[in-house]
Amino acid sequence: MSDTTHDGAVALSTPPSADDGLSAAERAGKYGLTVSGARPGLFEYVQELWGRRHFIMAFSRAKLTAQYSQAKLGQLWQVATPLLNALVYFLIFGLILGTRKGMPQEVFIPFLVTGVFVFTFTQSSVMAGVRAISGNLGLVRALHFPRASLPISFSLQQLQQLLYSMIVMAVVVVGFGSYPSLSWLLIVPALVLQFVFNTGLALIMARLGSKTPDLAQLMPFVMRTWMYASGVMFSIPVMLQDKPEWIGRVLQYNPAAIYMDLIRFALIDGYGSENLPPHVWIVGLAWAAFIGVAGFVYFWKAEERYGRG
Repeated sequence: MSDTTHDGAVALSTPPSADDGLSAAERAGKYGLTVSGARPGLFEYVQELWGRRHFIMAFSRAKLTAQYSQAKLGQLWQVATPLLNALVYFLIFGLILGTRKGMPQEVFIPFLVTGVFVFTFTQSSVMAGVRAISGNLGLVRALHFPRASLPISFSLQQLQQLLYSMIVMAVVVVGFGSYPSLSWLLIVPALVLQFVFNTGLALIMARLGSKTPDLAQLMPFVMRTWMYASGVMFSIPVMLQDKPEWIGRVLQYNPAAIYMDLIRFALIDGYGSENLPPHVWIVGLAWAAFIGVAGFVYFWKAEERYGRG
């Protein structure tokens, strides 16, 4: 298309575009373009995570190996740390404060060691979840992958660490007279339920921590309070027998106490079903299903916002 100027020269002008008058969204839709980093649908997101399963496994193993790489004892600290914590709690709570009342020593020591190791699994998963996004911004901003891979891999790392610790737990339990039996098989479903619960909680904390990094400074106090309220170093029914019954029920039905009790029941001969709240397996399953699904959906809702701003 051309126009003639006043001096006789011919000037070319750009013909009108077919896209004139279209908004940016309409223009993108016309040519099949999508927003970079947009959140996929929930089912598609699950498929993407499954496609990254090898990355999740490799990342969790690498983090586990690197965790104590600077220490001379290396991976031994995975077991030594909770074992030393159990020793401290035994000296303070078992011997000085007498929280082992109602339990013989051959039951209390495995009870205490199991509680420390199992609660540490949840505690470490939560703390790792808080920093899953905020502590890996370089990775999040450099590569495109489903961000849920990070908190899931950190929970998987803590599960692997607990499995190493189970060797020490088994030695302690056997050393105090509880020998392997069919009940030990109950550890498998109990750990599966706890892993699902921990992963859901890690996903929730990962989203919260991505916008509020200071949450990492607050969570140790929250976790310590949760530990004291979960019966790690004492029997809740025995210690609260002179308190209103509803207080003991609330503490017994909190998920950390539920999963500790399930594994104690499986491992320790002297820790019978009378120490468990009613319907304990149903409650454990309900906690895992609710927190696992809610945590996953809650994290997915903010998928396109991680690493931005």
